[in-house]
Amino acid sequence: MSETLVRPHDRAARFDAIVVGAGFAGMYMLHRLRVSGFTARVLEAGGDVGGTWYWNRYPGARCDVESLEYSYSFCPEITREWSWSERYAAQPEILRYAGYVADRLNLREDIRFGTRVTGAVYDEDDGCWTVTTEHGAPLRARFLITAVGCLSAANVPDLPGLGSFEGRWYHTGRWPHEGVDFTGERVAVVGTGSSGIQLIPAVAEQAAHVTVFQRTPNFSTPAVNGPLDPARERWFKDNRDALARRARTSPGGFLIEYGERSALEVSPEERLAEFERRWSRGGVGFLAAFSDLLLSEEANRTAADFVRDKIRSIVTDRATAERLVPTGYSIGLKRLCLDTGYYAVYNRPDVTLVDLRETPITEIVPNGIRTAGETFDVDAVVFATGYDAITGALLAMDIRGRGGRRLRDAWAAGPSSYLGLMSAGFPNLFTITGPGSPSVLTNMIVSIEQHVEWIAACLADLERAFGPRALIEAEAGAEAAWMDHVRELAEFTLYGRAESWYSGANIAGKPRTFLPYAGGVGNYRAMCDRVAARGYEGFLRTALPEGA
Repeated sequence: MSETLVRPHDRAARFDAIVVGAGFAGMYMLHRLRVSGFTARVLEAGGDVGGTWYWNRYPGARCDVESLEYSYSFCPEITREWSWSERYAAQPEILRYAGYVADRLNLREDIRFGTRVTGAVYDEDDGCWTVTTEHGAPLRARFLITAVGCLSAANVPDLPGLGSFEGRWYHTGRWPHEGVDFTGERVAVVGTGSSGIQLIPAVAEQAAHVTVFQRTPNFSTPAVNGPLDPARERWFKDNRDALARRARTSPGGFLIEYGERSALEVSPEERLAEFERRWSRGGVGFLAAFSDLLLSEEANRTAADFVRDKIRSIVTDRATAERLVPTGYSIGLKRLCLDTGYYAVYNRPDVTLVDLRETPITEIVPNGIRTAGETFDVDAVVFATGYDAITGALLAMDIRGRGGRRLRDAWAAGPSSYLGLMSAGFPNLFTITGPGSPSVLTNMIVSIEQHVEWIAACLADLERAFGPRALIEAEAGAEAAWMDHVRELAEFTLYGRAESWYSGANIAGKPRTFLPYAGGVGNYRAMCDRVAARGYEGFLRTALPEGA
């Protein structure tokens, strides 16, 4: 064939599958694809594996899932060989774990680092995706699998005058790899979500003064972190398989005690004792104390008031305490945070809280931050303002399906998918922990493993049934019915009544729709398995015509 007749994409490197992202989802997906005999290449913007843990290096960064549970369960050798040092691992240790897994499974040889994907176009003539990046030639693959993470597109607020600031500013989700020394500096922290709650006590240990700018106070419970108990580690490793099955069929993917009674059917004394027990134990189990804390406003209020009273008992200045007390929404409807000394940090004389509901930020000035009330001189600003969650990283890529339709246009009124896995009109495109799946309401490792294993089995079944020219995509009717189900569940719970990043409320102009599936990990897994057992009900499976 003469050079003039060769289409540009015909010269592109070709694979069975391209995976976008080398975090925990992309790493496991690559491993499963290899085991199934598919050729694959992972494209990763960062310089190494780890995903969110590669980028989030801010002081105090730590997982809010217990280390033993925030670990892969698919490989007995990995479980046996790796040991965690703390109950809740800090970012450097989690990143080392990711690197250990990459080395143990020899994953890096099929990962192209420093490669940010800019777009992907589906070719209806040959049923392949052409993937473009910021640098280098395009790549081609029959299947495109996104593993970009739910919390990876940093949300930097568009504040007037930011470019005029003469100090240094940072976002927690894009922290300098060399670290930052705040010793002796005046530091402003904007945001008191999970990142801010972890960061502020750590920065206060260094800085001369920390000024915290809070818009919405968050509920947080103590992590009660510490060195990992060797006896618990032995128990976990000895019972690995049974515990993995238990996590996979649980509501949230956590090895916690899920209360079966209503908070309203026990006496006030019993209820208080149970909340105290959970608070003292620490961790995400607080919200599982009773069965209806996320279903009944009255039940929820008992838990919320308990935490509000705890805040008031910890923070000595009454006015500051009241500013930190969350009001106007139920506990758990925004992400419940875990902390180490967060509320107590406001008892320090070198930490000041600014309530942006009283005096909003008007602009950034060369020497600091100006609010409606006063100007605060600072040397550095840290934006702990979160992410364009769940859809941000997906829509940052120019993905085009049948007829050249952009995913951004298809999701203009809000994301739509079938099982959170595929969208109609985008054949052979899978999303790991995408919108419409349990994702951020769960232990992410459990949800990642479930999606990866389902996708790998789906591709193997597809290959056996239809050969190397196989196609699969969500049927429009099944997708619409699934999204109706997702909305109905959100409305059945209290989730549908709150403004949070779960529904895109933190991003100006983002459609307001509850993004994750609220029906629980175990129920969701059973539905996905049932769909597959029924011949992939709700999916259209076929093969590209010969000669196409």
